[in-house]
Amino acid sequence: MENAPTDGEAIRASQSRPEAFEPVFDRHYDSIFKYLARRVGPDVGGELASEVFTIAFAQRHHFHDDADDARPWLYGIAANLARRQARTWKRSRRAGQRSSGGNVIWLDPAPEDRIDAERLREVLLDAISQLRSSEREVLLLNALTDLTYREVAHALSIPIGTVRSRLARARNKVREILIASGHPELAAELEDGGGVDAG
Repeated sequence: MENAPTDGEAIRASQSRPEAFEPVFDRHYDSIFKYLARRVGPDVGGELASEVFTIAFAQRHHFHDDADDARPWLYGIAANLARRQARTWKRSRRAGQRSSGGNVIWLDPAPEDRIDAERLREVLLDAISQLRSSEREVLLLNALTDLTYREVAHALSIPIGTVRSRLARARNKVREILIASGHPELAAELEDGGGVDAG
């Protein structure tokens, strides 16, 4: 049985044979959908996940020739779409067309956990919404995906040192906000350098 192509091999082959892109979709759609569903909710997340692969296919000639893993590239596209969606929701709220939405993290807990989880979600949303968007993106890519710091840097097209400094600042700010709002137990979870993960 022939070995499956790496993402890079599939993307390079798709330049002349578009159907060669299919393994990239098959391999990564679920993780991209899960990331987006947690950023913007499952319904919009499904739409945006499909859009990620439409954009990736259309822009496959921009994929780095020497890369074998498409995840950082795909998560970068997904982060841009999630950020664009949040801006759209924010504009709608300002215009009075939407009373809620634009959440940074979506949470759909089990029914028995719904009340506590909703409280947790609101606390985290408030803390994370106070971050600069550049810090928020690094924090969420770190918390909601399995990307390494180097891969987060690639996804956002920033140096790895910038990822480390933004992540440290974001964690410190979220920790301070959580403590100030009376949630030291949530702040303690960040002490070990863990991510903020509401789901």
